[in-house]
Amino acid sequence: MMLRLSLKSLLNRKGTLMLTVASISISVFLLLGIDMLRHQAKNSFSSTVSGTDLIVGARGGQINLLLYSVFHIGNPTNNLSWKSYQAISQHRDVKWSIPLSLGDSHRGYRVLGTSEAFFQYYQYGNSYPLEFSSGRVFSNVFDLVLGAEVAQKLGYQLGDEVVIAHGMGNAAIQTHDDKPFRVVGVLKPTGTPVDRTLHVSLAGIEAIHLDWKAGVRLPGATLSQQAVQEMDLTPKQITAFMLGLKSRLSTFHLQRSINRYRHEPLTAILPGLALQELWQMFSFAEQLLVVITGLVVVSSLIGMLTLLLTSLNERRREMSILRSLGARPHQIVQLLLFESLLITLVSILVGVILFYLAILGLSPLVQSELAITIGVQNLTLWQWQILGGILLCGTLMGVIPGYKAYRQSLLDGMSLRI
Repeated sequence: MMLRLSLKSLLNRKGTLMLTVASISISVFLLLGIDMLRHQAKNSFSSTVSGTDLIVGARGGQINLLLYSVFHIGNPTNNLSWKSYQAISQHRDVKWSIPLSLGDSHRGYRVLGTSEAFFQYYQYGNSYPLEFSSGRVFSNVFDLVLGAEVAQKLGYQLGDEVVIAHGMGNAAIQTHDDKPFRVVGVLKPTGTPVDRTLHVSLAGIEAIHLDWKAGVRLPGATLSQQAVQEMDLTPKQITAFMLGLKSRLSTFHLQRSINRYRHEPLTAILPGLALQELWQMFSFAEQLLVVITGLVVVSSLIGMLTLLLTSLNERRREMSILRSLGARPHQIVQLLLFESLLITLVSILVGVILFYLAILGLSPLVQSELAITIGVQNLTLWQWQILGGILLCGTLMGVIPGYKAYRQSLLDGMSLRI
């Protein structure tokens, strides 16, 4: 009986009802979407690199070292020598090492000089290895492996020639056009900075800089590709390197040893701890985003309250008729509470449907633009609690118009007083 009365009453005001449902549904959609993106961004951020026990670079802050070595953001304070890299990578506790050399770019994307060990040992997410969508690992000095986003955005394919620029951004005005690289492999998408990186060998980085000094090409000293491949291309310096240890128990001992390294000032960081510290720097923005979204939901619920209050004067005759048919004042209150419950419940259902439709339709765009992998999954316990809180608040919004209707039903007769 109550359900039928509520439905008929709401359908008589379907125009304003649809606007109210749309408003609350969009708020629910935004709240769920932002909560999901927040968690997925955090998971994607924290899983950018996994399985790496230590990252070593020149002496400096651990956040800066993490940013330029893993996220390829910013520049190192200094490089470290190849001799130091060899000495530490040959330590008895080290299982594998990945050298990293940064400094060049191509059309806004970073170029990373590394070794074959990068494709063998680098892991992301839940210990996922790097995989090729086509091609292979570089084997020649001028071979090049592309990240998925670079290949997609720039339209490169296997066999294409790529010219690397010296430096980054506006500083990358000079190019190594006399020594182009050839694309031999394209990696599968990872949702990490690897997708936005061009990978070459350390020998390739050394080769293109043999006839350069202090960031400038030496006039009249141009060397051909064939000539440099016959030369010693062992690097003198690298930017940083990653270490995987035989036992996690030796991590802190080796970290202290590297931080006290006598031959040159170095810093060794634990990537997991550095990632947590870096994410905490964005915690204020994260909390602010949640608060703003919550305010959007509150404003929508207030809009529903406004709808119920403004419609009361139009429904005073309806309430009086119900009273004359034997309805008690508390039943009038229950009617309005039930209407609030129906409006909120329908709005939540529509919002959840919009949420899943958005995931299906926008996940490729979010993956390509934000490097955040999202997929269809069940709502989390926290999200169910959010929806339950919205349903409760929306239902309680009917208390105010219910109380007002209760007072009016006690005073009004069959005729509407004007």
